[in-house]
Amino acid sequence: MRTLSKGFSRFRAAGIAAAFALASGSASNAWAGASSECHFHGTKPASEAVVIKCAGFHKDRLIKKGTIDATWSEIKHESVQQVDGKEGKKEWKVTFKDAAAKDKSKETLYMFFSEPGNLLASNFSGK
Repeated sequence: MRTLSKGFSRFRAAGIAAAFALASGSASNAWAGASSECHFHGTKPASEAVVIKCAGFHKDRLIKKGTIDATWSEIKHESVQQVDGKEGKKEWKVTFKDAAAKDKSKETLYMFFSEPGNLLASNFSGK
């Protein structure tokens, strides 16, 4: 009887672990975790609040990489809008504006996100 209960406990533990793994993978368009860098799965459109949060996250990432100047860290988004992207797909466009920029061609930072909230591109051209 002792070996039966030991074997049953292992089976039960494996079943619980499998249930957790299945449940955690079934949420569509959920945050993939802190290390996911605002990466989403599924097709559910992201809310404006999520897109703004991810835009801030990616702006900070660009600053850390040295792609954009550290002065951008204090600049908040100026606008968020849905636009028609490639092949007629909806995209989010987030705009940051640094009125004090020395180089006027780099005064406005644009970030484009897929409708579910994944970063597509960031640039100063807006295209």
